[in-house]
Amino acid sequence: MIHPIYTELTECRDCYKCVRGCPVKAIQVKDGSAVVVKDRCIYCGHCVDICPSHAKKIRNDLARVRQFLTGGRAVYCSLAPSAAAEFSCSMDALVLALHRLGFTAVSETALGAALVNEAIETYADQHEGTCPWISTACPTVVQMVKKYYPSLVPHLGKIPSPLQCHSAYLRFLYGDDIGIVFIGPCIAKKVEADQTPGYPDFALTYEELRTWLHLEGLDLGLMEAKLAADPSQAYSFVPARAGKSTLYPIEGGMIASLRWGGDPFQTKAVAVSGSNQIEGTLKGMQSGQLSSDFMELLFCEGGCINGSGSEKGRSSALKKGYATRFTRSRISQSGPLFQGAPSFVADLLAKGYAIIDSKHAGESDIPVSSFVSSHREEDIDRALRVLGKRDKSDELNCGGCGYNSCREMAIAYLDGMAEMEMCVTKMRKEAQSKIDVLLRTIPIGVVIVDEKLRIVDCNNGFLTLFGDLDFALEQSYLNLVKDLPVERFVPFSERFSEQFGSPKARQYNLHYQDTFLKTTFFSVEQQHLVGALFEDITTPTVRRETVIKKAEDVIQKSLETVQQIASLLGENAAETEIMLNSLIDAFKVPDTNQGDGLAKEEQ
Repeated sequence: MIHPIYTELTECRDCYKCVRGCPVKAIQVKDGSAVVVKDRCIYCGHCVDICPSHAKKIRNDLARVRQFLTGGRAVYCSLAPSAAAEFSCSMDALVLALHRLGFTAVSETALGAALVNEAIETYADQHEGTCPWISTACPTVVQMVKKYYPSLVPHLGKIPSPLQCHSAYLRFLYGDDIGIVFIGPCIAKKVEADQTPGYPDFALTYEELRTWLHLEGLDLGLMEAKLAADPSQAYSFVPARAGKSTLYPIEGGMIASLRWGGDPFQTKAVAVSGSNQIEGTLKGMQSGQLSSDFMELLFCEGGCINGSGSEKGRSSALKKGYATRFTRSRISQSGPLFQGAPSFVADLLAKGYAIIDSKHAGESDIPVSSFVSSHREEDIDRALRVLGKRDKSDELNCGGCGYNSCREMAIAYLDGMAEMEMCVTKMRKEAQSKIDVLLRTIPIGVVIVDEKLRIVDCNNGFLTLFGDLDFALEQSYLNLVKDLPVERFVPFSERFSEQFGSPKARQYNLHYQDTFLKTTFFSVEQQHLVGALFEDITTPTVRRETVIKKAEDVIQKSLETVQQIASLLGENAAETEIMLNSLIDAFKVPDTNQGDGLAKEEQ
């Protein structure tokens, strides 16, 4: 089965943005492509949100769910309470649409949250009013604890997540043969479906639901209008409507729906959201900063209303307002609200995760520390040297590779998670070194100038030709030439100016101080810099002149013979002379007494 988050390799580029953004660095860069490592991933979906080329994808389970609905089983939809903040229509319109998609009935995941609340309150009543658990409501937090803070696993809640409890309760009510499909904002819920099949069977994001509605031609606005015209078409939630627990998807909503929510100071519980705050909280707990408070930890900042599977670009304040008003309307409306069966709550506390049928148990989460070896300091130092960090001054910790420090990058390199090419400073230094070697060793003159016609770089070959220099300068002395006007060295600086307006290279033959030079002007960095190459072709040119001189002698003797015949042939001789003179002109080059200057090379 495809991992819930995967990389489309053909679309992945060398940006390393996902490495920078991943809170647990679960991204492996191999052959220039960044892939998600399943055993390290906590399924927060942040890499999906920030990938500039959209190479990070969420597994689409829509086709499997549509096929699932045709299997003849009764299939129930477990609808996340954040739907009230996600869709602008009424819940009645959304429920009607879900029935049209083929669901037997729609139930609120918030019922599972209510069951969790009852279990927590019962536990607190039995333990002097406290429940020092880390909430299991957020599967990403659970994944993070199990994989990166295994010492805190005993502090996780003893009961399953609200979705798993809801799935178990639906099976308790309607039988084990039913199918259950969760729809909500969370990518990590797909992992719960993978690891505990049946609790639920499948998990879809809101994005997948929108695609499904579009494919079936169902418009929520039209559903709203149909219900306004005929309210009898509405379907009720089964087995009942949820109450305060619909506040779960916002930060602090879980605590507010508990009895502790009546305490404005929340002296028995703490709510924290956002990746940085969660990481800091878990690190503090791991270091011994423990308390008797109940910990409501939600990885998405602001809560589930901002999950990676929700619609992008909508205001968090707006969504929070929708969610709180929806909960207020629930508890203020007449009619019964959900109350869990006491026997089920008792089983939930007594059995905990065992309430999820053991025969459905899937793969377990493996602590990252169990397969990542620790490295000796000398190994890390060796890796740093491979990355070009020979001393502390080379460790810029620029973050260009995606890691917070060069040391972290070196450890990732040893773990096989990173490549040396990811180090921007190393690659820049190598590129500059190669350029420097090329400039110093190339047997022709090279100069590069900026838009102000000041020298950016040059080599000894250029200074030998135009600076009356008959010995090689060290690099430190060559640097002194930088920023000097190029016109101090060459009398044709206007040619550089002309090249700024042309992306194509131009070639000239240059006669300069008894020297023949083949000159090529070219643009660099989208015409922000211009370079010139000067190749000394004096020796071949002199040889060419000698050949031409001998050819002229032969032609001259031929002309004398032709002229003798001319008296007999008339104007034919004159035409022959013209042709021969044209041939001589074609081969001529300026002699050494001619003035210096550039001549456009004939193509």
